[in-house]
Amino acid sequence: MEVTLSNIEKAIHSANEKSIPIIHIQHVANPEMGISPFFNQKTEGAAIHPRILAAAPDAPVVVKEFADGFVKTNLEEVLSESGITELLICGMMTQNCVTHTAISKSAEKYKVTILPDCCTTVDEMIHNIALHAISTRVSLVE
Repeated sequence: MEVTLSNIEKAIHSANEKSIPIIHIQHVANPEMGISPFFNQKTEGAAIHPRILAAAPDAPVVVKEFADGFVKTNLEEVLSESGITELLICGMMTQNCVTHTAISKSAEKYKVTILPDCCTTVDEMIHNIALHAISTRVSLVE
């Protein structure tokens, strides 16, 4: 995870140098759906990592409760307001939030790329399987 975190910081730094907008997407479990093992509201598990926030402190935060970052969020509105036509996706977890957002029906109007070295999950094999599976639908760029 440390390597991935460093890679994300480098990607944010590069984006900042090129004036590419950054958008944080934060997963917070809906308490009405039961207790989540990790993403409970106001817990460390739901918090955006402090190093990521430090790298892009002024970036808007879109809060979601589903794997797909577009479902029941204002992500599309935030993208539209900034005139964004291309998505470079990174984060946790590769096989869940990253892939579901990348292949969302709402993402079809964007050029979507996943940054594999800026994504991770609980197991490298799961990470690699997820990337291989999605590679036929979106670009993967190191």
